[in-house]
Formats: sequence, structure tokens, C-alpha cells
Amino acid sequence: MNILDTIIATKKKEVALKKTIFPISQLENTMLFGNRTVSLSKLLRNSRSGIITEHKRRSPSREIINQGLSVEEVVKGYESAGACGISILTDNQYFGGSIEDLLLARASVHVPLLRKEFIIDEYQILEAKAYGADAILLIAAVLTRAEIRQFSEFAQSLALEVLLEVHDKEELDKSIMPSLDMIGVNNRNLKTFEISLNTSKELAREIPDEFVKVSESGISTTAAIAELQSFGYQGFLIGENFMKTNNPGASASDFIKKII
Repeated sequence: MNILDTIIATKKKEVALKKTIFPISQLENTMLFGNRTVSLSKLLRNSRSGIITEHKRRSPSREIINQGLSVEEVVKGYESAGACGISILTDNQYFGGSIEDLLLARASVHVPLLRKEFIIDEYQILEAKAYGADAILLIAAVLTRAEIRQFSEFAQSLALEVLLEVHDKEELDKSIMPSLDMIGVNNRNLKTFEISLNTSKELAREIPDEFVKVSESGISTTAAIAELQSFGYQGFLIGENFMKTNNPGASASDFIKKII
């Protein structure tokens, strides 16, 4: 069993347990559940940089990235840097995050927040809304076409935008549907963790222009941004490149200034 299969197996147990502790009615009655959301896709379409920063403490491919900074100081730094949005890793076992990180981020900034999680149940989408997300990530590699439709339509009913992540043409072909807002190409193979920007380049022309194109992972230079922009990408999710520094906000600021 590869790392992705292992994560999903763990996630199913985790969600089942959460449902017994925090019922759906409790999520729907939270103060943030009725809040208006901010469109990440619109901001990306109108941005010169298109940078989506990320709060990530660790990952299966890198045991420790940055565990010494608070969520508040990281996301405030990103907002000051001019990020279009901020991705919040909420998986605990493999990435060191939590749903509370999303809540703390929401209390700290006004930019759109993307809940980055391995979503396999509508419960997690309700949770995202209850804890202040503006958008959710769906990963085509772990979902059927029917599940992508079910989850994306459910997210839209809650005024949450959807970033659908693919890794190859097969995943893209099964996933395209009107209930998506953004399509992201992950340059990191989730099974081997190898990275190649060619993945984004090769799939660019296959993504209809009605969706905002987002390139994810392995982006570390402004030259890479310029090259990907020439392929029609308007969003660029960058996490580890900023988080591995002592001041992610300052690193993001320097990077964004070089683009705009």
C-alpha cells in the first residue's frame, strides 16, 4: 500500500470517529457557518502574481518543515505579503495540522482560506464551512467521478469554491464538470513524491479556460511562475518554499514583489 492509500485509510477512521464526537448539527450551529465567503478564483483571475501561500508544518516527504511558528504569525505575514489566498493543511497525522489551524487563520486574516485536506466525506466539507474556509480541495486520485460531483455540488451549496487537484490526463478527463471553480495540477506525484513542472505544462491545454488553472508544488522561482503563466496558469500554490524559512511572510513578500 502506497502512502496515499495509507493516508486515506487513516482518514476514513478519523472521520468516522469525529462524527460520533461532533455531530453535523453542532457544525451547522457554529458562528462561522453562516459567514459570507470570499471568491479565491476571482482574486486569482485579477491578480498579477496569483500566489496561494500555505501553512504546513511537515509532510510525509519532509518530516519537519517548520514547527516553530504560530498559525497567526504565518498567515498574517502571508496576508501582508499580498497573497491571493492561503492554504491551510488540516491533516494531523501526516502533515502536523489540525482543523483548529483553520479556525485560528480565519480569526487572523481576511484573505480567502483553502482547506487542504484529504476529503472523502461530506462531513469534512461541513467542517470546512464551520471553521471558516472559503474553498476546499478535492483530490481526483482518491475520488470517483460520482464522488467529485457529489462533493463539489455540496460545497457549492454552502458557497464554498472547489479546487480540484489532478496529476495526469486520466484524472482530469474524469473530473471536468460545471461544479468546479479551479483545476489544480499537482507537480508532485503523491505516490512517489517525485516533482516535475512538466506535469503542469503537459496538462495545461487540456484544461478548459472556464476554470482557473492552478499549478501546485515544486515551484521555487519567479522564472517558473513566468513560464507557467505562458501556459495559461493564473494560480500558483507554494508552501514548502516559504515555510522552510524563518519568516515565511517575508519570504513570500520578496517573492511576490519580484513578480509584480
